[in-house]
Amino acid sequence: MRTKLFCILMSLFFLAAPGQAQTLRNGSNSTIGRIESDGTVRNSSNAMIGKFESNGTIRNRNNSSVGRIESNGTIRNGSNSMIGKIESDGTVRDGSNRIIGKIENDGTVRDGSNRTIGSARGVPKAWAAAAFFFRFF
Repeated sequence: MRTKLFCILMSLFFLAAPGQAQTLRNGSNSTIGRIESDGTVRNSSNAMIGKFESNGTIRNRNNSSVGRIESNGTIRNGSNSMIGKIESDGTVRDGSNRIIGKIENDGTVRDGSNRTIGSARGVPKAWAAAAFFFRFF
């Protein structure tokens, strides 16, 4: 009975605990930063360099809006120009509709030639696309 109660309490603790930050890695598997569950983006030195907001706004380290991810996957820069799109299957297109890469379901980031250029496991695909392909940070 005591063991069962302990397991239940531990399960509740982990369900209530805040989400973990997800590590961003380059193609050589070196850590290049992380994205926290609230959208805060940090570099490899743990300095805050930006944020993805729940409404789609992308902010830089100075809290200025530098872009936006729309609900349909369209990615816009700070001037509101469409610079790309992330499709539901993870395909990433540039502003001219050319395929420039893909974010796999496991977080693997591939370029347009299908080479692995990084990983963003556990990161929303649109955030990974904005970070790796559109260089918001």
